[in-house]
Amino acid sequence: MFTSTFTFAPGTYDDEFHALDARIADMARATPGYLGEETWENATTGLVSNVYYWDSMAALQQLMGDAAHREAKQAQAKWLKGYQVVIAEVLRSYGDGGIPHPLKDRPAR
Repeated sequence: MFTSTFTFAPGTYDDEFHALDARIADMARATPGYLGEETWENATTGLVSNVYYWDSMAALQQLMGDAAHREAKQAQAKWLKGYQVVIAEVLRSYGDGGIPHPLKDRPAR
């Protein structure tokens, strides 16, 4: 399993941003191999992180190759004050079951 974490400093959003963001989110959720997502905001820094979970690198690469994803990457400076992407392989995931999580009951390969 893999994660793709998109951390960014919010800027000024417009209708074009919201439409493109919704298109990419819909495509991610419709991609075979998509397992779920989480969004976090750091109250101290104001940074936002979107973490997407994938069952394979091939699933993640399918989204990364999409035209809308490339369009957003090229236009991001219009809406964001900076960003960082981290792709990681999940070695282990566990918890007490007290909270829902996209990787619950999915053993790492």
